Amino acid sequence: MNTSTSPSQRVSRMKFLLVIMIFAVPIIAAALLNLSGWQPNGKAYGEPIVPQRNLQQEHVQIRLADGHAWAWRDTSPRMTLIALAGPHCATHCMDALTKMAAARITLNSNMDRLRLLYVGQAPADAASNGMETYWAIGSDVNQQLAAYRPSASDTVSALLVESDGTTLARYPVGFDPSGLRKDLQKVIH
Repeated sequence: MNTSTSPSQRVSRMKFLLVIMIFAVPIIAAALLNLSGWQPNGKAYGEPIVPQRNLQQEHVQIRLADGHAWAWRDTSPRMTLIALAGPHCATHCMDALTKMAAARITLNSNMDRLRLLYVGQAPADAASNGMETYWAIGSDVNQQLAAYRPSASDTVSALLVESDGTTLARYPVGFDPSGLRKDLQKVIH
């Protein structure tokens, strides 16, 4: 019995090992990166809320201007962008709210997958400037969102909430509206 291999068998074995290596190396590299604690981190403009909160499970109550309670779980899966205004929402606050509503519009056919909720004292000219067309206006009954509300006058911050009520990201005072728009386009598709 001859145990030597022919040159063609050696070439076949090398090709087979090469194919195995092509598939194994990325898997091994990913496992090593994961074990070392590295995780891929895409560019997000909002700040992650850690630990995450579920506003539905915490029974955060928002009372709308018409007296109804805000339903965190909608009839269809839709995210909610909550605008939390500081005292005396005026020019700067309204500008940010307008840009937030415009970010929703840029979602085009997916804009129905995002609800806009304004929590706080409505601006004096909310009815005349069309704000009520885009925003549901409500109040935080038990002040459970007070930690996210800005204290400075004429400012606004925002929270992005998943369709099940889980808070995903916070956009503090002075956030970049174009960054918010980019984040919305990533998560709503």
